[in-house]
Amino acid sequence: MRLKRACMTLWYLNMVIDEVARCHQPKRGCLFAHLSAIDYLRVDGNDEIDRIASEVIRLGILKEKDRDDCIHIGTAVVSQCDYIVSWNFKHMVNVKTIKGVRAITNLHGYSNVDIVQPTMLVGKEV
Repeated sequence: MRLKRACMTLWYLNMVIDEVARCHQPKRGCLFAHLSAIDYLRVDGNDEIDRIASEVIRLGILKEKDRDDCIHIGTAVVSQCDYIVSWNFKHMVNVKTIKGVRAITNLHGYSNVDIVQPTMLVGKEV
């Protein structure tokens, strides 16, 4: 199985690399190996990303303690990403967050962002 890469640009924040670095081995090594095989565009934070992240908290979609997840959402919204890809079912890949992010994008005139688990973008090699 491999990631479908046609017409897809992948973005990341330095925060993602920091999160992976905090994982224990062997998971950390495995994740870094996967990440090193993919070309990414790095996104820097800005005031608009922070504003959207704060809106996620203000609307009760996520809590202040989940600020990093809110920054991920804000980055994806402001960068007009099609997807947020996450294994985080507790805070990200769930109906409450998906509907909340959809409300924010509609309210502020941004494109919709789908929040999916990685297997949604993986296909079998032909």
